[in-house]
Amino acid sequence: MTIKQLSYFLAVVDTGRFTQAAALCRVAQPTLSKQIRSLEEDLGETLVTRGHDNVTPTAAGEALLPLARRIVADSETARMEIAELAGLRRGRLRLGATPSLCVSVVADVLEVFHGRYPGIALQISEGGSQDLVSDLQRGQLDVALVIDRGVTVADLALTPVLREELVVVSAPGWPDLGDHIGVAELAAHPLVVNRPGYELREVTLAACAAAGVTPRIAVEGGEMDAVLRMVERGLGVAIVPSLVLAGHPTLRATRLDGGAWSHRTISLAHRTDVAPTRAAQAFREDLLAVLARTSRTGHLPPGVRYVHPPALIA
Repeated sequence: MTIKQLSYFLAVVDTGRFTQAAALCRVAQPTLSKQIRSLEEDLGETLVTRGHDNVTPTAAGEALLPLARRIVADSETARMEIAELAGLRRGRLRLGATPSLCVSVVADVLEVFHGRYPGIALQISEGGSQDLVSDLQRGQLDVALVIDRGVTVADLALTPVLREELVVVSAPGWPDLGDHIGVAELAAHPLVVNRPGYELREVTLAACAAAGVTPRIAVEGGEMDAVLRMVERGLGVAIVPSLVLAGHPTLRATRLDGGAWSHRTISLAHRTDVAPTRAAQAFREDLLAVLARTSRTGHLPPGVRYVHPPALIA
Protein backbone atom coordinates (compact mmCIF):
# COMPACT_ATOMS: atom_id res chain seq x y z
CA MET A 1 0.00 0.00 0.00
CA THR A 2 1.47 3.33 -1.09
CA ILE A 3 0.55 7.00 -0.70
CA LYS A 4 0.02 7.18 -4.47
CA GLN A 5 -2.42 4.27 -4.40
CA LEU A 6 -4.39 5.89 -1.58
CA SER A 7 -4.47 9.17 -3.50
CA TYR A 8 -5.83 7.34 -6.56
CA PHE A 9 -8.43 5.61 -4.38
CA LEU A 10 -9.60 8.94 -2.94
CA ALA A 11 -9.83 10.46 -6.40
CA VAL A 12 -12.00 7.56 -7.61
CA VAL A 13 -14.35 7.84 -4.62
CA ASP A 14 -14.58 11.64 -4.81
CA THR A 15 -15.27 11.79 -8.56
CA GLY A 16 -17.27 8.56 -8.84
CA ARG A 17 -15.57 7.70 -12.14
CA PHE A 18 -12.23 6.22 -13.15
CA THR A 19 -11.94 8.55 -16.15
CA GLN A 20 -12.38 11.72 -14.10
CA ALA A 21 -10.12 10.37 -11.34
CA ALA A 22 -7.35 9.67 -13.85
CA ALA A 23 -7.65 13.19 -15.26
CA LEU A 24 -7.55 14.63 -11.73
CA CYS A 25 -4.43 12.62 -10.90
CA ARG A 26 -2.90 13.33 -14.32
CA VAL A 27 -2.29 9.69 -15.17
CA ALA A 28 -3.65 7.33 -17.81
CA GLN A 29 -6.82 5.52 -16.81
CA PRO A 30 -5.27 2.03 -17.21
CA THR A 31 -2.47 3.05 -14.87
CA LEU A 32 -4.91 4.29 -12.23
CA SER A 33 -7.11 1.19 -12.56
CA LYS A 34 -4.06 -1.06 -12.18
CA GLN A 35 -2.99 0.76 -9.00
CA ILE A 36 -6.49 0.44 -7.50
CA ARG A 37 -6.52 -3.31 -8.26
CA SER A 38 -3.06 -3.63 -6.73
CA LEU A 39 -4.28 -1.86 -3.59
CA GLU A 40 -7.29 -4.20 -3.38
CA GLU A 41 -5.03 -7.23 -3.77
CA ASP A 42 -2.70 -5.93 -1.08
CA LEU A 43 -5.58 -5.42 1.36
CA GLY A 44 -7.43 -8.55 0.33
CA GLU A 45 -10.72 -6.67 -0.13
CA THR A 46 -12.67 -5.08 -2.98
CA LEU A 47 -12.71 -1.35 -2.26
CA VAL A 48 -15.03 0.00 -4.96
CA THR A 49 -18.06 -1.27 -6.84
CA ARG A 50 -17.60 -0.65 -10.53
CA GLY A 51 -21.04 0.30 -11.89
CA HIS A 52 -22.00 1.25 -15.42
CA ASP A 53 -22.40 4.97 -14.68
CA ASN A 54 -20.43 5.47 -11.51
CA VAL A 55 -18.10 3.96 -8.93
CA THR A 56 -19.06 3.67 -5.27
CA PRO A 57 -17.05 2.49 -2.25
CA THR A 58 -17.79 -0.93 -0.75
CA ALA A 59 -18.03 -1.45 3.01
CA ALA A 60 -14.27 -2.03 3.05
CA GLY A 61 -13.77 1.11 0.97
CA GLU A 62 -15.90 3.14 3.39
CA ALA A 63 -13.78 1.86 6.28
CA LEU A 64 -10.57 2.79 4.49
CA LEU A 65 -11.79 6.23 3.39
CA PRO A 66 -11.15 8.32 6.56
CA LEU A 67 -7.82 6.60 7.16
CA ALA A 68 -6.73 7.21 3.57
CA ARG A 69 -7.67 10.89 3.78
CA ARG A 70 -5.65 11.29 6.95
CA ILE A 71 -2.60 9.44 5.60
CA VAL A 72 -2.58 11.43 2.35
CA ALA A 73 -3.12 14.73 4.20
CA ASP A 74 -0.32 13.92 6.65
CA SER A 75 2.08 13.04 3.86
CA GLU A 76 1.25 16.30 2.07
CA THR A 77 1.76 18.21 5.31
CA ALA A 78 5.15 16.53 5.78
CA ARG A 79 6.25 17.55 2.29
CA MET A 80 5.09 21.12 2.83
CA GLU A 81 6.83 21.35 6.20
CA ILE A 82 10.12 20.26 4.65
CA ALA A 83 9.74 22.89 1.93
CA GLU A 84 9.00 25.54 4.54
CA LEU A 85 12.21 24.93 6.47
CA ALA A 86 13.82 27.49 4.18
CA GLY A 87 12.00 30.28 6.03
CA LEU A 88 8.69 30.22 4.13
CA ARG A 89 10.45 31.01 0.88
CA ARG A 90 8.57 28.10 -0.70
CA GLY A 91 5.34 26.31 0.06
CA ARG A 92 1.60 26.58 -0.36
CA LEU A 93 -1.41 27.95 1.49
CA ARG A 94 -4.83 26.50 0.70
CA LEU A 95 -7.34 28.97 2.09
CA GLY A 96 -11.13 28.79 2.04
CA ALA A 97 -13.51 31.68 2.71
CA THR A 98 -17.09 32.73 2.10
CA PRO A 99 -17.69 35.14 -0.81
CA SER A 100 -18.40 38.09 1.48
CA LEU A 101 -14.99 37.63 3.12
CA CYS A 102 -13.11 37.02 -0.13
CA VAL A 103 -14.00 40.48 -1.43
CA SER A 104 -13.15 42.24 1.83
CA VAL A 105 -11.05 40.81 4.65
CA VAL A 106 -9.24 38.08 2.70
CA ALA A 107 -8.02 40.41 -0.03
CA ASP A 108 -6.56 42.81 2.56
CA VAL A 109 -4.83 40.06 4.53
CA LEU A 110 -3.41 38.32 1.46
CA GLU A 111 -1.90 41.61 0.30
CA VAL A 112 0.11 41.69 3.55
CA PHE A 113 0.84 37.95 3.51
CA HIS A 114 2.05 37.92 -0.10
CA GLY A 115 4.27 40.92 0.60
CA ARG A 116 5.99 39.01 3.42
CA TYR A 117 6.08 35.60 1.74
CA PRO A 118 6.02 36.04 -2.05
CA GLY A 119 7.24 32.48 -2.59
CA ILE A 120 4.16 30.90 -1.00
CA ALA A 121 1.66 29.76 -3.63
CA LEU A 122 -1.88 30.86 -2.71
CA GLN A 123 -4.87 28.67 -3.54
CA ILE A 124 -8.22 30.26 -2.67
CA SER A 125 -11.48 28.31 -2.46
CA GLU A 126 -14.61 30.45 -2.35
CA GLY A 127 -17.88 28.88 -1.27
CA GLY A 128 -20.56 28.36 1.32
CA SER A 129 -19.51 27.68 4.89
CA GLN A 130 -20.86 24.12 4.90
CA ASP A 131 -18.87 23.28 1.77
CA LEU A 132 -15.70 24.77 3.26
CA VAL A 133 -16.07 22.75 6.45
CA SER A 134 -16.37 19.57 4.37
CA ASP A 135 -13.28 20.52 2.35
CA LEU A 136 -11.31 21.08 5.57
CA GLN A 137 -12.36 17.72 6.97
CA ARG A 138 -11.32 16.01 3.73
CA GLY A 139 -7.88 17.63 3.93
CA GLN A 140 -8.43 19.78 0.83
CA LEU A 141 -7.82 23.06 2.70
CA ASP A 142 -5.27 24.17 5.27
CA VAL A 143 -7.43 26.84 6.94
CA ALA A 144 -10.78 28.44 6.25
CA LEU A 145 -12.87 31.38 7.42
CA VAL A 146 -16.28 29.89 8.16
CA ILE A 147 -19.52 30.68 9.95
CA ASP A 148 -19.29 29.54 13.56
CA ARG A 149 -22.60 28.20 14.84
CA GLY A 150 -21.21 27.67 18.34
CA VAL A 151 -21.31 23.87 18.08
CA THR A 152 -18.51 21.33 18.01
CA VAL A 153 -17.44 20.29 14.52
CA ALA A 154 -15.68 16.93 14.17
CA ASP A 155 -11.89 17.19 13.81
CA LEU A 156 -11.94 21.00 13.59
CA ALA A 157 -10.85 23.83 15.88
CA LEU A 158 -12.55 27.20 15.40
CA THR A 159 -11.13 30.52 16.56
CA PRO A 160 -13.62 33.46 16.49
CA VAL A 161 -12.25 36.55 14.73
CA LEU A 162 -15.25 38.64 13.60
CA ARG A 163 -18.83 39.29 14.65
CA GLU A 164 -21.11 40.66 11.94
CA GLU A 165 -24.72 41.72 11.58
CA LEU A 166 -27.12 40.30 9.03
CA VAL A 167 -29.29 42.83 7.22
CA VAL A 168 -32.06 42.82 4.65
CA VAL A 169 -31.05 44.44 1.37
CA SER A 170 -33.40 45.90 -1.21
CA ALA A 171 -33.13 47.89 -4.43
CA PRO A 172 -33.58 51.69 -4.41
CA GLY A 173 -37.00 51.40 -6.07
CA TRP A 174 -38.27 48.74 -3.68
CA PRO A 175 -41.02 49.70 -1.19
CA ASP A 176 -39.46 51.21 1.93
CA LEU A 177 -38.81 48.55 4.58
CA GLY A 178 -38.19 51.09 7.34
CA ASP A 179 -35.32 51.07 9.81
CA HIS A 180 -36.14 47.62 11.19
CA ILE A 181 -38.05 44.61 9.93
CA GLY A 182 -39.11 41.37 11.55
CA VAL A 183 -39.23 37.94 9.95
CA ALA A 184 -43.03 37.96 9.84
CA GLU A 185 -43.03 41.25 7.88
CA LEU A 186 -40.22 39.97 5.69
CA ALA A 187 -42.39 37.06 4.57
CA ALA A 188 -44.59 39.56 2.71
CA HIS A 189 -41.70 40.23 0.29
CA PRO A 190 -40.26 37.84 -2.31
CA LEU A 191 -36.88 36.49 -1.22
CA VAL A 192 -33.68 35.80 -3.12
CA VAL A 193 -31.69 33.03 -1.40
CA ASN A 194 -28.33 31.34 -1.95
CA ARG A 195 -27.80 27.83 -3.17
CA PRO A 196 -27.61 24.91 -0.70
CA GLY A 197 -24.26 24.82 1.10
CA TYR A 198 -24.54 28.43 2.29
CA GLU A 199 -25.06 28.81 6.02
CA LEU A 200 -26.99 32.00 5.27
CA ARG A 201 -29.62 30.07 3.33
CA GLU A 202 -30.19 27.67 6.24
CA VAL A 203 -30.37 30.53 8.74
CA THR A 204 -32.91 32.42 6.63
CA LEU A 205 -35.19 29.42 6.14
CA ALA A 206 -34.86 28.38 9.80
CA ALA A 207 -35.81 31.89 10.98
CA CYS A 208 -38.92 31.82 8.80
CA ALA A 209 -39.88 28.40 10.14
CA ALA A 210 -39.35 29.55 13.74
CA ALA A 211 -41.60 32.54 13.10
CA GLY A 212 -44.27 30.27 11.64
CA VAL A 213 -44.21 31.87 8.21
CA THR A 214 -43.62 30.46 4.74
CA PRO A 215 -41.10 32.49 2.74
CA ARG A 216 -41.98 33.63 -0.77
CA ILE A 217 -38.85 32.56 -2.64
CA ALA A 218 -38.49 34.41 -5.92
CA VAL A 219 -35.02 33.15 -6.89
CA GLU A 220 -32.82 30.50 -5.31
CA GLY A 221 -29.59 28.75 -6.08
CA GLY A 222 -27.10 31.56 -6.67
CA GLU A 223 -23.74 32.52 -5.26
CA MET A 224 -23.51 35.72 -3.21
CA ASP A 225 -22.73 37.99 -6.17
CA ALA A 226 -25.68 36.57 -8.08
CA VAL A 227 -28.01 37.11 -5.11
CA LEU A 228 -26.99 40.75 -4.83
CA ARG A 229 -27.40 41.33 -8.56
CA MET A 230 -30.90 39.84 -8.45
CA VAL A 231 -31.82 42.18 -5.61
CA GLU A 232 -30.39 45.15 -7.52
CA ARG A 233 -32.60 44.19 -10.47
CA GLY A 234 -35.68 44.29 -8.24
CA LEU A 235 -36.46 40.55 -8.19
CA GLY A 236 -36.77 40.48 -4.40
CA VAL A 237 -35.02 41.19 -1.12
CA ALA A 238 -32.31 39.12 0.58
CA ILE A 239 -30.74 38.58 3.97
CA VAL A 240 -26.99 39.12 3.64
CA PRO A 241 -23.98 39.85 5.87
CA SER A 242 -23.25 43.55 6.27
CA LEU A 243 -19.72 42.97 4.92
CA VAL A 244 -20.98 42.66 1.34
CA LEU A 245 -22.53 46.13 1.26
CA ALA A 246 -19.19 47.86 0.68
CA GLY A 247 -19.20 46.75 -2.95
CA HIS A 248 -22.87 47.57 -3.59
CA PRO A 249 -23.51 51.18 -2.57
CA THR A 250 -26.91 51.38 -4.30
CA LEU A 251 -28.47 48.70 -2.11
CA ARG A 252 -30.49 49.78 0.92
CA ALA A 253 -29.89 47.94 4.20
CA THR A 254 -32.59 47.36 6.81
CA ARG A 255 -31.75 45.95 10.23
CA LEU A 256 -33.41 42.73 11.36
CA ASP A 257 -35.49 42.35 14.48
CA GLY A 258 -34.27 38.80 14.72
CA GLY A 259 -32.55 38.49 18.07
CA ALA A 260 -29.43 36.34 18.28
CA TRP A 261 -29.78 34.80 14.83
CA SER A 262 -29.45 38.22 13.15
CA HIS A 263 -25.76 38.27 14.08
CA ARG A 264 -23.15 35.67 13.27
CA THR A 265 -19.57 34.85 14.19
CA ILE A 266 -16.79 34.32 11.66
CA SER A 267 -14.10 31.89 12.83
CA LEU A 268 -10.79 30.70 11.46
CA ALA A 269 -10.95 26.90 11.28
CA HIS A 270 -8.24 24.27 10.99
CA ARG A 271 -8.04 20.54 11.50
CA THR A 272 -7.13 19.23 14.94
CA ASP A 273 -5.71 15.90 13.75
CA VAL A 274 -3.06 17.52 11.52
CA ALA A 275 -0.61 20.14 12.75
CA PRO A 276 -1.10 23.49 10.94
CA THR A 277 1.63 24.24 8.41
CA ARG A 278 3.94 27.17 9.04
CA ALA A 279 2.25 28.99 6.16
CA ALA A 280 -1.13 28.53 7.86
CA GLN A 281 0.25 29.87 11.13
CA ALA A 282 1.78 32.86 9.34
CA PHE A 283 -1.53 33.59 7.65
CA ARG A 284 -3.29 33.55 11.01
CA GLU A 285 -0.78 36.00 12.44
CA ASP A 286 -1.32 38.37 9.51
CA LEU A 287 -5.10 37.95 9.69
CA LEU A 288 -5.22 38.93 13.36
CA ALA A 289 -2.80 41.82 12.84
CA VAL A 290 -4.83 43.25 9.95
CA LEU A 291 -8.14 42.88 11.78
CA ALA A 292 -6.75 44.43 14.97
CA ARG A 293 -5.32 47.39 13.04
CA THR A 294 -8.53 47.88 11.04
CA SER A 295 -10.56 47.76 14.24
CA ARG A 296 -8.34 50.35 15.98
CA THR A 297 -8.57 52.76 13.05
CA GLY A 298 -12.35 52.40 12.83
CA HIS A 299 -12.26 51.12 9.25
CA LEU A 300 -14.35 48.00 9.78
CA PRO A 301 -17.68 48.15 7.87
CA PRO A 302 -20.83 49.09 9.84
CA GLY A 303 -22.24 46.13 11.73
CA VAL A 304 -18.87 44.33 11.91
CA ARG A 305 -16.58 44.14 14.93
CA TYR A 306 -13.32 42.38 15.68
CA VAL A 307 -13.33 39.52 18.18
CA HIS A 308 -10.06 39.27 20.11
CA PRO A 309 -9.12 35.58 19.90
CA PRO A 310 -6.94 33.53 22.28
CA ALA A 311 -3.30 32.61 21.71
CA LEU A 312 -2.03 31.53 18.30
CA ILE A 313 -2.57 28.01 17.03
CA ALA A 314 0.51 25.88 17.50
